[in-house]
Parts: sequence; structure tokens; C-alpha cells
Amino acid sequence: MALVAILPHCSIDCKNTETARMEMISFDTIFKNATLVNHDGEFRGDIGIRDGLIAAIGDLTEGGKTPAAAETVDCTGLHVLPGVIDTQVHFREPGLEHKENLQTGSLGAVMGGVTGVFEMPNTNPLTIDEETFLDKIARATNSMHCDFAFYAGGTHDNVAQLARLERLPGCAGIKVFMGSSTGSLLVSDDDGVRAILDAVSRRVAFHSEDEYLLEDQKHLRVMNDPSSHPAWRDVNVALRSTKRLVGLARETGASIHVLHVSTGEEMEFLSRHKDIASVEVTPHHLTLDAGDYQRLGTLLQMNPPVRDISHRKRLWHGVAGGVADILGSDHAPHTLEEKSAPYPDSPSGMTGVQTLVPVMLDHVNAGRLSLQRFVDMTSAGPNRLFGIAGKGRLAVGYDADLTIVDMKRCEIISNGWVASRSGWTPYDGRRVTGWPVGTVIRGNRVMWEGELLKGSSGRPIRFNGALA
Repeated sequence: MALVAILPHCSIDCKNTETARMEMISFDTIFKNATLVNHDGEFRGDIGIRDGLIAAIGDLTEGGKTPAAAETVDCTGLHVLPGVIDTQVHFREPGLEHKENLQTGSLGAVMGGVTGVFEMPNTNPLTIDEETFLDKIARATNSMHCDFAFYAGGTHDNVAQLARLERLPGCAGIKVFMGSSTGSLLVSDDDGVRAILDAVSRRVAFHSEDEYLLEDQKHLRVMNDPSSHPAWRDVNVALRSTKRLVGLARETGASIHVLHVSTGEEMEFLSRHKDIASVEVTPHHLTLDAGDYQRLGTLLQMNPPVRDISHRKRLWHGVAGGVADILGSDHAPHTLEEKSAPYPDSPSGMTGVQTLVPVMLDHVNAGRLSLQRFVDMTSAGPNRLFGIAGKGRLAVGYDADLTIVDMKRCEIISNGWVASRSGWTPYDGRRVTGWPVGTVIRGNRVMWEGELLKGSSGRPIRFNGALA
């Protein structure tokens, strides 16, 4: 394939031949002989990186001339994807570092091929004002291993601050909990949600469960039986909340993002409201089902819950039909000691950021989605929905964020591989085909073949329209 594009490096005489021009071009790194994948297709080629950006894409050895580069990495047999962005993680810092912190959570990310994350506001203290938000930015910069953005939490009390908070550099947007939270982060009433939607201009992310139904149905929880979790947090808990939310979005003209959709009924309902509502699905809702409670017990306990196999099938139908926009892991670790408490005293949450790529690549190899669709849901989709600047595509001028995978490699996921401070995964012992072998962030090989090569250089993700 001929050279597709080159980012100019210096001024050269127009009468120089193409070969002479190629000889003058130098790169920091060339990834050669790869299968390059964007959301719209794939082809064989090379990527040249300079100053942390993608500087050239195509056949960089055309005519037998190889441009100078400080490092050349042979990617024969490998696929190079735009850097995977996990748009829902809980890294627990500040306040809950015994479960996870920004460094260990981001270590899991890069070991799993994830180049950027959106982290959630339910920390201690809550991320609900400029002071707490900037504190997290300071903690993360040059400490996290991947690039990052943080959500600010929407509450009844900070509505007047939200328009500024959502535009702060490194802010992914506003996150609202309509259920399953505590303290001021819980906004369960329509008036509170309406006020938040009226106050902001960016897409607002929601945990959509009806808190009133959750309170009414607590009697459905069965002591020591985590399989009763989806009976308590049933389809109506999710669907009623999502219907209320869509109605409020229509009323206010806001754009909404419904996190971790877990029911077939919601997927069908949201298919009729795609003009205002984007949809996230998670690997655990696409992979596990209620039959796994017997094996995993409280390790499977999540909010919203993993449900019976009929819902999993309909979620996949939503992926195939384009109703689901993006994937998020909802990485929400707790210690094994905490998870061993008898249900319902056990906390909801599991690890997920490190296993997102291999679990979903296994689904790709099984024919449940294409590799291009995976790319759309983990890079191009986040770019499109949230207005990310310079990430989400293999394109000249974009950040050189790459997730490099071996689609034929078979591995067994194990607790020992998990870098999270909590040290466990519900996929322990699961064999997968498709494995992340390299994580490149702004041109730096951070992870290669399971080894951390360069860490602690994370920077805030940039967004279009953010404050300078």
C-alpha cells in the first residue's frame, strides 16, 4: 500500500523526489508490518510516531527506503488498534485506597491494553467541587500510568457550580446517581435531576436505577443468597428509572448517557430515543449470567446486577443493532475480605479494567462482534460522544495511543495476573483467545509483553470546549 499520510517535519524543496523526501523524514518510533484497525476498516501498514503524535500512516518502506527512527518495532502478526479508552472506572482515591488507588488501578489498565480512563466521583471526599476535582488531577498527573479524565458528581447542592465544573480541563462531564449511592451523590427525585440537566451543556452520565423501588423491594433480598440480588434490583428498577430519565431529557433538551444498561427492556426502549440518549454496556453483562452466582457468589454482585441469560442475549442484540454505543468496564474493586461478608452486607463491585480487552477480544474471535465494532465502542465512540480531542483514531496528528493485540494468542486469565490492589477477577481461570501485548501512550511503550516499560506519566485527557 502506498503512503497514506505524513505529518510535515520540516520545510523541503518542492522539487525533491518522493524518495529523497522519505530519506529526510525521521521518527521516534516506527511500528511496522502491522494490521492497522480503525472503526471503519483495516489494512496492512506502518505507523510512524514523532513527538508523541502519529506522524505517518501507510507503507513507510515503499521503494525499499526505510525512514530513520530511534526505534523500530516489528508488529508482524499483530493488530494495532486506537488506544482503548475505558469510560467507567472507580479507582477509589482519595479515601478508599485499601481497595484501589490511582496508581494501581491505572497499572491494571495499561497491563490490559487500556490507554485512557474516565474515573468516577464517589470517592471520599466526593468529587463535587473545584477543590476536590483539582486535587484528583494533581494526584493523577505523572502518577497514573495511563491518561485520564475525571467525572464531577452532580448533587442537589452543587447545581450552580456544574456549568464551570464540566468545562474544567480533564473533566469527562457530570455523573449522577439516581440509585445505588449514599449521601449527597444520590439524586433520586425528578426535580433534582431536572435541575442538573438544565444547568449543563455536555452529555450527562447516569447510574439509572429507581431508588424508590429499591427501598420498597428490600424485602426481596435473601440472607446469604446473592442470587436474590437481581430479584431485588429487578427489571422494573432499571426500566422505570430510565423512562423517567429520558422524559426529563426530552423536557430539558439535554443529552444523556445511560451507564451499564443491563436489561433487554431498557435496550429496546432506548432504541427509540437514540437522538438524545447514548448507551453503555459492560463486559460482565455481556459475558456472565445468573447461572454464575452459584460458582462466584458475591464476587458476581454488581449494581445493576448480572441477570439471566435472556437479558444477555438481548444486550448482544443491542450491540449488533448499534443501540449500544460504547463499552465501559465499571471497574469497581473491593477486597476479598469485604466481598466475603454475607449477602446483602457484601458490597457490589468487581474488577474489570484489565480484563476488558481480552474478554471482548474473545467475543470478537467467537464472532459476536467485529474488531472494527470493538474499536468503535472503545475509542471512536468515546471520542464522538464526549468530544475527546486528539484521541480515539489512528490518524495523523492524533496522540500516538495504541493498543496492540495478538488476535490468535490464547491465555488463561488469573488472579495472579491482575494488578489491581484488590487482587482478584471474576474471570479467574477463564481461557480467552485474543490478548493485549502492547500499550503505547503518546508514543511511549508503557507495557510490552506483560512488562511495565515506562509508567507514571499519565496526563489529563483533553476535551473540545474545555476551559484553557
